[in-house]
Amino acid sequence: MFPTPTAIAARRAAFRQLHASGCFVIPNPWDVGSARWLAQLGFKALASTSSGAAWSQGCADGQMPLPAVLAYLRALVAATELPVNADFESGFADSPEGVAQNVRAAIDTGIAGVSIEDSTGDAAQPLFDLPTGVARLRAARAAIDASGQDVMLIGRAENFVAGRPDLDDAMARLKSYADAGADCLYAPGITTREQIAAVVAAVAPKPVNVLVGSASAWTVADLAALGVRRVSVGGGLARAAWGGFQRAARQLAEQGRFDGFEGAVPGHELNQRMGS
Repeated sequence: MFPTPTAIAARRAAFRQLHASGCFVIPNPWDVGSARWLAQLGFKALASTSSGAAWSQGCADGQMPLPAVLAYLRALVAATELPVNADFESGFADSPEGVAQNVRAAIDTGIAGVSIEDSTGDAAQPLFDLPTGVARLRAARAAIDASGQDVMLIGRAENFVAGRPDLDDAMARLKSYADAGADCLYAPGITTREQIAAVVAAVAPKPVNVLVGSASAWTVADLAALGVRRVSVGGGLARAAWGGFQRAARQLAEQGRFDGFEGAVPGHELNQRMGS
């Protein structure tokens, strides 16, 4: 059953409070089942994953059409009692007006936060110029404010995942996005202590999200000590699941062996966790 407006408002308030102090992990489920499992592990919030959802539908990251993404967000919101942050890619539009329209549609799914990237999808010019990036964030902010809903806006500088690893430019973008109304800032792909500390300092006192989507020596405590407010994993959990599936399937196909099922979660445990 989809949550009531009162329940949605409470989730949004709780989500904003999570960003007020400390550091929390916001894992990224790719479907309803993974969302329910994560909720039972005690996480306080969830975030969608554009890549994980796309792979579950048999397409590449960035290829899910907007109606399918909105349906995915609505399903995640209904799956648990936790607030959900939407990985809303680049807003599914180039123009500020288009971003605003699509953010309004995302708000209607019940999300508590929405992330907007500044990537273009064009290899020749992978990032929007800064004035356009700012205009797109301002449009998203205006759409949220006009809705009357307490939805957080996350501004993303995609330099390090778009082939333009310029820390100074990324920080300039994040500071401009903060000024444009972003509540939380995010530069996926930064990995060193120096990079993370610099980004945190650049946008202080606004909270920073750091992505750790692969095996890493970092701990949550390490990142908290640097002033990071939240940690997401992107498609990391989905890729881990695909890794187990791939190993078992290849062994079955190539060797006729079933050893790859070792370590699989028992069916009765899945039934217990997924049952209503």
